Amino acid sequence: MPTTTTQRVCVYCGSSPACDPAFLQGARRLGEVLADAGLTAVYGGGGIGSMGELAEGVLSRGGRIVGVMPRFMVDLEWAHTRLEELHLVDDMRVRKHQMLEGSAAAVALPGGCGTFEELMEAITLKRLGIYLSPIVLVNQRGYFDPLIEMLERAAAENFMAQKHLQMWSVVERPDDVPAAIADAPAWSEDARRFANLRDQA
Repeated sequence: MPTTTTQRVCVYCGSSPACDPAFLQGARRLGEVLADAGLTAVYGGGGIGSMGELAEGVLSRGGRIVGVMPRFMVDLEWAHTRLEELHLVDDMRVRKHQMLEGSAAAVALPGGCGTFEELMEAITLKRLGIYLSPIVLVNQRGYFDPLIEMLERAAAENFMAQKHLQMWSVVERPDDVPAAIADAPAWSEDARRFANLRDQA
């Protein structure tokens, strides 16, 4: 059974059930891992694809999972039907804010354009010293390799500083997520001082 804690982990993941089953299995395993670690998972509230598997993983271990979903998605019957906590919001922007606000970490599983957009917003907020918690990419089957390469290219071309590459951690297995959160380099509001690179040219 999970230990008692109030720490929330925001999880970004996809809703497609048509992806490789390995990604769905990874999402379910992450749910189990977070529950076993006594962490509360906060996610988009969906009941299919990686979202659904994440929720099933948490619930199978008796853990706590919180869904955040725009009302129009509930109307389309996209919500997981067994969540004890499902927060309904007006739109996608409010959803992203509620998912990330107060979280002890943000974790990205493989997903589509929505996952990319949520992840990049978290990274941007961390660069600006607004979001200070760890960000972890679960890089199953090298899924995030192109994105990581693009971010490294941005630093190489001086659109970001080399120190910005410390804003996220990369793991290959869901089991490694709690350790990655615990071992993430500290980040502070001082990041605002080097968010603009004009003085580093």
